[in-house]
Amino acid sequence: MTDLDPALRAMRDCFADAVPDLRSRALSVDADPTAVDGHLDAPGLDIVRSATTPKRHRGRLAATPLDAYDTETCLARVVGTVELARGDAAMLTAAPGPSLAGTVVDALGSEAQQDHFYETIGDGRTWTFFGMTEPGLGSDATRLSTRLERDPDGGYRLHGTKRYISNGTRGSVGAVFARTGPSPLSIRAVLVHCPADGFTSRALDMTGLRGARISELSFDGVRVAEDMVLGSHLRLSQRGLWGVMRTFNYMRVHIAALALGTAMALTEYVREHRPALTAAEVMTARLLAARQVVYEAAASVDHDPDDQRPPSMAKLHATRLAVTTAHWAATALGPASLLDHPLLEKWSRDVYAFEFMDGTSNIQRLQIARDL
Repeated sequence: MTDLDPALRAMRDCFADAVPDLRSRALSVDADPTAVDGHLDAPGLDIVRSATTPKRHRGRLAATPLDAYDTETCLARVVGTVELARGDAAMLTAAPGPSLAGTVVDALGSEAQQDHFYETIGDGRTWTFFGMTEPGLGSDATRLSTRLERDPDGGYRLHGTKRYISNGTRGSVGAVFARTGPSPLSIRAVLVHCPADGFTSRALDMTGLRGARISELSFDGVRVAEDMVLGSHLRLSQRGLWGVMRTFNYMRVHIAALALGTAMALTEYVREHRPALTAAEVMTARLLAARQVVYEAAASVDHDPDDQRPPSMAKLHATRLAVTTAHWAATALGPASLLDHPLLEKWSRDVYAFEFMDGTSNIQRLQIARDL
């Protein structure tokens, strides 16, 4: 059982301080995703940026209480993600900063590439994107169709389409996975700077997590410099599918944390409006138990980044519980609850998005069974 040490508990309190601020802005950004530009100086978003940026790269960011803590382990960031998602998961995913692209750069980038990436986004106003999912193929890395081809003039050219990419129309730099050949070892991640010749993007019409500006990206011969190909300093076996799987393990725990935090927000909302409802205590106990499962999975990623079963179990449980909680909350607040309570209605839409991020529940079950 993972018990949080005093530093992690104190850090969790810092994250919790951002909850009211994020929650107060949620409906505005849901109604108009472009409205997030007006919230970039929000204290809650300062916390988000600090939490996801390594300490050595925070020099240009606004100072926050988190600067006193180490937030670079998976467990520390998952503790933060659960709390920030209690504010609003869509606001968290809509925030500028390293996001999942930073995870790829941290795992596969050289020190020079990491410095370049974090310098590019160091103003705290720059969005990033993570390009893995493809139309018709999902996030199955073994079936990637995006191609990275040698350019006779030097470097590479990127060809392909990515879909369901958070902040795709906003991002100025992103990590994109493609293949140089047919084998699993040919999969590579590259940094792409936008705008660029051959790059186009369009926002998709979404029902949930609207603030994240989920998009489709097209790459028609986008030029990629040699030094923007991640992992060249690593062994061949560590550049491709190995790097993808490690990134997915990290992602799955964070998606579980987003789902769990949203479920906690729903339960807190019910308790606020129906304080005498004893069923809310039962639901809170279930969510606290689920939080322990998510914490355990995050600690597992820190201990063994290649173990795929704990992250899959955490995502499977948390996403299912989030949907169950949304149904329960709507029932608890009465027949017209989704009309009378806009935040409840918004979160009830958002919870369905987590099921489709980085593998549906059936994919997670297959992964768990394969591991067993």
